Amino acid sequence: MMDKYLVVIAGPTASGKTATAIQVAKALGTEIISADSRQFYKELPIGTAAPTKEEQAEVQHHMIHNLNVEDKYDVADYENDVLALLKKLFINHDSVVLTGGSGLFIDAVCKGLDSIPDISDETRNKVNKLYEEGGLFALQNEVQRLDPEYYNMVDKYNPRRLQRAVEVCYQTGLPYSSFRNNTAKVRDFKIIKVALLWERNELISRINLRVEKMVSEGLLDEAKAMYPKRHLNSLNTVGYKEIFEHFDGKANLNEAIEHIKINTRQYAKRQMTWLRKNNDYQWFTIEEIPEMINYIKSIINSENDNK
Repeated sequence: MMDKYLVVIAGPTASGKTATAIQVAKALGTEIISADSRQFYKELPIGTAAPTKEEQAEVQHHMIHNLNVEDKYDVADYENDVLALLKKLFINHDSVVLTGGSGLFIDAVCKGLDSIPDISDETRNKVNKLYEEGGLFALQNEVQRLDPEYYNMVDKYNPRRLQRAVEVCYQTGLPYSSFRNNTAKVRDFKIIKVALLWERNELISRINLRVEKMVSEGLLDEAKAMYPKRHLNSLNTVGYKEIFEHFDGKANLNEAIEHIKINTRQYAKRQMTWLRKNNDYQWFTIEEIPEMINYIKSIINSENDNK
């Protein structure tokens, strides 16, 4: 029986993952699953730089615009949905491409999640209020107080990671780190990981151009339609929260756009930090996509030839 392969294409925001995934999927004759946790929401095509209709017509995409912003959906739901989807896709394909910038969601598919307790609405609302009133600083202080071990390893500028840790501590009375066993689950498919490498200044330039393109394509109108729902977690994301601050009168439009660029660059830096901690990735520049494809095919062919 032929092995099945999940091909993970990662990289920081604006690195060209969508175009690369399409090229790779075409070369492998397969389909693409998104691992971008904001591209799930159908109301946010511009601010999340989701694949266009034309791009989706080139190759079948999954987990794109499959949710509404009001839908409750977390990484555990995603893990279950993607594993079920892979079972179906592997019936007709020997490989499937997974691409996106949400590292936690990629890890959920590749390694599985630790067994984290369910969080009550009361606890979640309490932590949301803490964040709304005290900002990132309040979350950082609470994680440091409740779980110093996790505080020393967590990305301290990722509010969702911090909120999750505080929720578990509040819910259980135990440190979040006590639930993290870091034991990867056994999957019935093999995994090939590749990532896109950019020189820092080139990536910054691409990020700035992408933000300007989003604005010219209608980001403000998209954000305006979402403004009454700005309290939702799905909208607590770069590109929207800065425009919401503009609508609130806290920043003029030019300042808001500049804040989006700065926050996107910081997000890209955190993505690169996460990727560099994972030694499983083989790195390629955007000019080396043919070499990337050959690398992927060589692994699939050599391992299946040995069957």
